[in-house]
Amino acid sequence: MEVIEKLTTQEKALRINLHKEVYGSFAEIGAGQEVAANFFKVGGASGTVAKTMSAYDMKFSDAIYGVCDRYVCEDRLINMLDHEYPLLPERLPHLIEKTRFFAFADTVEALNFERTNQGHGWVGLRFQKIPNSEPNDCVIHVKMFDNDPLLQQYALGIVGVNMIYACMMLQDPEEIMMSLIDGLARRIEIDMFRLSGPDFEKVDNRLMAMKLVKNGLTRAAMFGPSGEVMQPSEALYKKNVLVLRGRFRPVTHVNVDMLLAARRYFKNEPDVDKKKVVVLTELTLNDLSSGGSIDEKDFLYRADTICSLGQTVLISNYYEYYKVAEYLSRITKGKKIGIILGIYALQKIFEEKTYENLRGGILESFASLFGNNIKLYIYPALKRDSDELFTLKDFESELPGNLKGLFRYMLDNNKLEDIENANTENLHIISDDVLDMIRKGVHGWEKYVPHKVEEAIKEHGLFDYPNSIESNKTVSLNN
Repeated sequence: MEVIEKLTTQEKALRINLHKEVYGSFAEIGAGQEVAANFFKVGGASGTVAKTMSAYDMKFSDAIYGVCDRYVCEDRLINMLDHEYPLLPERLPHLIEKTRFFAFADTVEALNFERTNQGHGWVGLRFQKIPNSEPNDCVIHVKMFDNDPLLQQYALGIVGVNMIYACMMLQDPEEIMMSLIDGLARRIEIDMFRLSGPDFEKVDNRLMAMKLVKNGLTRAAMFGPSGEVMQPSEALYKKNVLVLRGRFRPVTHVNVDMLLAARRYFKNEPDVDKKKVVVLTELTLNDLSSGGSIDEKDFLYRADTICSLGQTVLISNYYEYYKVAEYLSRITKGKKIGIILGIYALQKIFEEKTYENLRGGILESFASLFGNNIKLYIYPALKRDSDELFTLKDFESELPGNLKGLFRYMLDNNKLEDIENANTENLHIISDDVLDMIRKGVHGWEKYVPHKVEEAIKEHGLFDYPNSIESNKTVSLNN
C-alpha cells in the first residue's frame, strides 16, 4: 500500500470545496452536525454543499425518512441515504454530466448530560466515482470515547470529513478505511465497515472486517453466513451467545460436533431464551497469523468454509478467553453466554503463568471468564498416546494441588459441564493432517469434513486445492 499524504481536517475540507466535480448534500441527526460545519468554516463551501439539514426531532425525522424502531441504527441511516441521494440528480439535472454527486448522512447518540451512555453512531456516504454513474456506498459504525459531548461532536465532524475526502479522492479500499481515523488517535473505534457499489465490486467486506481488527480500528468485528458485515453490539444485544474459538483450517466433523452438541446443552439452560440464541465461530488474530503476518487468502479460505455451514464469524484480537468473555458480557447486557472449549484448552486456562501480567493473577481472570452469566462447555479428547477419553472427570488429577479447590468450586457452581453426547469416533481427526491432504491432492480427506465444506473447497479451490492429484492414494490420519 502506497504512503499517502496526511492532510489536516481543514485541508481535506478545502480540497473538496475547491474540487469542481464534487457536489452533494448533508443530513445529520444528533451529535454529528459538525460535518457540514467543517466545509463552511474553511471557505468555498458553495462549490460543495447543495443542502444541509438536521431532522433532530423524532417526529420530523420519521415524517421525512419513515418510521424506525430506533433513532440511531443502520436502517435509519440507509433510509436517509435513500431519501437524500436521488434528490441531487432530480433537482440538479444540469450538473449530471459533469458532477460527482454525494449524499452524506449520520445518526448519532453523543454522551448524555449524566454521562451514563456510550457515544456511538452510524455514518454513511453514497457517492459517485465518475459523473453520471451508479453510486457506491460506504457505511461505518463508530464508538466515541471522549468524555465530553462537545469533543464527541468534533470527533464526528472529523470522521465525516475523512469519509467524504477518502471516498471521493482515494481508490484503494484499505486506504479509504484507514484514513477514516486521521487526526483522531484513540478517540473513536470503528467496529463495522462496508464498502459496496459498481466501483468496488471486487471488495470482500469480510476481509475488510478482518483488517479493522488487524489495523487496530477495533478489537472485534463480525460477518454473517452470506458474507454481510455486522455490527457486534447491534447483532448481539440482549442475545444468548454460544461461541466456539478455533482455527477452522479447515472446518472438520469435530468442529461441527462441538457446536451442535454444546448447543443442545446451551438451549436447555433455564436462563437461555431459545428464540434469542446466536452461535458464533471465533477467529483470533493469533490463530490467523503465521510468522507475525496474516495470509489474507488463507483467511478467506477459512471464512468460505465456515460460511458454507451457515455460521456467523467473530474476528477478535482477544487472545485470552477471559477477555472475549468480558467483551461479550458488555454487549449482551447480562444474558447467558456459553463458551465451547476442548479439554486441553481448559488446561491452558488453568495455567497460572498465563496471568502473570494481571495484578490479581488467575483469580482476576476467572472473575471475568466465570462471571455470573457465563458457562464453559468442555468437549472431550483422547488422552495423549491413548485411546481413552479425557474428560472433566479426569481433569482434577492433572492439576497442581493449589488449583484443585478452584476447579472444584467452578464445577460445584455449574460453571463447567462435560459434553457427554460428543461423537467420540471423530476425535482422531486432526485439522492439520486434513489440510496437508488437501494441499497435496491426496484422496480421502473428504470423509473428515462436512459435505458442504468439501463442496466449497472443491468448487472454489480453497486451501490451494488441488495442487496435485495422486490417483488411488489414501492416507490414514492415524499414521
